[in-house]
Amino acid sequence: MKEGSAFLNENAARIAQSMVADAERLRVNVSTGSLGERRIDAGARALGSIEAGLRMAEAAMGGLGTVSLVMNATAEKYPLNVQVRSSQPVIACLAAQYAGWNLSIDDYFAMGSGPVRMLVCVEPLFETLTYRENAKRTAVILEAATPPPEAVVEKVSKAADIVPENLTFIYAPTQSLAGGVQIVSRALEVVLHKANDLKFPLDNIVDGVATAPVPAPHPDFLAAMGRTNDAIIYGGTAQLFVRGSSDDARDLAEKMPSSASRDYGRPFAEVFEHFKGDFYAIDPLLFSPAEIAITAIETGETFRAGRRDLAMLERCLG
Repeated sequence: MKEGSAFLNENAARIAQSMVADAERLRVNVSTGSLGERRIDAGARALGSIEAGLRMAEAAMGGLGTVSLVMNATAEKYPLNVQVRSSQPVIACLAAQYAGWNLSIDDYFAMGSGPVRMLVCVEPLFETLTYRENAKRTAVILEAATPPPEAVVEKVSKAADIVPENLTFIYAPTQSLAGGVQIVSRALEVVLHKANDLKFPLDNIVDGVATAPVPAPHPDFLAAMGRTNDAIIYGGTAQLFVRGSSDDARDLAEKMPSSASRDYGRPFAEVFEHFKGDFYAIDPLLFSPAEIAITAIETGETFRAGRRDLAMLERCLG
């Protein structure tokens, strides 16, 4: 990829256009906002679908990830899994997919995902990430039950220097099929984010794959949020392929699983309530898959740590 191009943002716009073309099949609703922006309701008033959630995830990754469904024959209760792969995981997951742009205004709360974030670079994360793009159109992914108000559209348009007519907002609440799937599809993203928190050199991460079970949607927001987090924390698996020494790979593997966190061992909804809804009070090391493999490609060694907790999954996922 050539830095300064519009590759990821163009991909996001293209995937959004495919959702418009397949709106009936995906059970999504397409409309135009007051400023001319396009809105795709993938699970608020629209019923949505699992496939809509997969496309939301791919749009969020700027087309640099492959998101698919796999059946785990060994899992009796939660056999349906999302699998995420990327040969450019740092850019796909951290520069694009991570929900790091605060788009909350007044009583509207939403965090923006997608490669649009690298057009504005307002997050501290972009002090580490160097890849940048310029684009004339893109798609913004929102975990929300309502479309963005005018103030949010104006904020995105001004910050990204893209006219509203070339912006597509794809939104779905956590409680929906599509919303739950696109959140669980962040199983690889949380690995990259934790590696960054652990000060592992991001340039040494060259490939990655992760899986997590797809939980049943729940009408209550807290329960739905808990389920999507627990699916990764207690049922997620991931493998990274890294450059560098075997000692560094081993150290990363040992620190990576969610079980390394002080807040591990309770359903996420309970942890969230314990901290009175303050997301930032929760130990950030909790947000990681349960089972990790780190392969040092220069030595041929693979180091494994953690394990899936099927009993906790049954308790958490209903």
